[in-house]
Amino acid sequence: MALGIYFAHGGFTPHKYADALSQLEAAGAGAPDGRTLHVALETDGKIDVFDIWESQAQFDAFGETLIPILTGLGVELKAPMVATVHNPIYG
Repeated sequence: MALGIYFAHGGFTPHKYADALSQLEAAGAGAPDGRTLHVALETDGKIDVFDIWESQAQFDAFGETLIPILTGLGVELKAPMVATVHNPIYG
């Protein structure tokens, strides 16, 4: 069952988001197994992220790489909102 995961971390600026993407790519985690959709949303200079993952286990495995990167960038980590994907509509 797919999961929708919404992140609204504190202090996650577009610059820090770009740095995080670069570091994830360098770590071989730019396109992680199990993530089927990634959307970055910017409002007032702050980035929020919405992802769809195939499973909690795949998301957790990605977190082992992501969390140290975000912590190193000084992003204030907050618990994500996690929900079962009910009905994605594309297009």
